[in-house]
Amino acid sequence: MRETGKGRSGKSARTPLSRERVIRTAMAVADQKGTAALTMRAVAAPLGVEAMSLYHHVAGRDDILDGMVDAVFGEIDLPPRDTDWKSAMRHRADSARAVLRRHPWAIGLMDSRSRPGPATLRHHDAVIGALRAGGFSVAMAAHAVSLIDSYLYGFALQELSLPFSGPTDVEEVTGAILRDMPADTYPHLTELAVEHVLRPGYDYADEFAFGLTLILNALSPDGP
Repeated sequence: MRETGKGRSGKSARTPLSRERVIRTAMAVADQKGTAALTMRAVAAPLGVEAMSLYHHVAGRDDILDGMVDAVFGEIDLPPRDTDWKSAMRHRADSARAVLRRHPWAIGLMDSRSRPGPATLRHHDAVIGALRAGGFSVAMAAHAVSLIDSYLYGFALQELSLPFSGPTDVEEVTGAILRDMPADTYPHLTELAVEHVLRPGYDYADEFAFGLTLILNALSPDGP
């Protein structure tokens, strides 16, 4: 079954269903409602087709999830080749964090698929390649990727779980906590809130760059 619409001539135009359209629509559903709401019917509805029509292009829900994860990896910038390994890893990590903010459902799925697609394989190959070009041994490249990605995914998950999304929200949430929290009982929390979090220009997002810098500075092709 195909989605129909009006062309410039006013006559009915048909946009053929494809695997790419199914995957992109599934991603839009997950962006809004999470993967728990991702059923074949939920994906078919915005396409204007019956759920059974999707099986001409995907094998099922797991195949859709495989395609979604591969599409997410496809949105992440590959490490630049014309720079040093630290700059390459930083560029890739910053890009990945931005993509995960757009697709928060992907954090728990990124490395969970047993059938990685071409974009996923290309991404991982490029990351390892950038480290190998920087002088890392195979083993040290594996250690570096594990460390960087653990920090990247962990920070992204923590960031999405916070009860605020910007400086204004931080002031409101922190101010409310301080009003209900006896300063003499929790002096260190009060000090942190007043002297750090509530200072002008504070943005929790800046913590990502700080932590990533520590990690990159600690890594070395020669090992610990």
